[in-house]
Amino acid sequence: MTFIDSPIGRCEAVKEMVLLDETQAECAREHNCPPGRVCPLEACFTPVSGISEEHAVELAKAMRRTAAKMRREQARAA
Repeated sequence: MTFIDSPIGRCEAVKEMVLLDETQAECAREHNCPPGRVCPLEACFTPVSGISEEHAVELAKAMRRTAAKMRREQARAA
């Protein structure tokens, strides 16, 4: 038996189940969606491939903290 722990949703545009832990652009390439097609699941995809929305938010926060720390260190060194 196979278990998928990735979030999935049914896309009515391609009539298939799609993974939502990828970006919308990755999904469009995988399912051969033509450029300009309105995606019915557009708001459901993660902004960063391979991680959940919650983890993407945490990653973005960590990246902002790291960037701020680097700016402070550069300002002190100048």
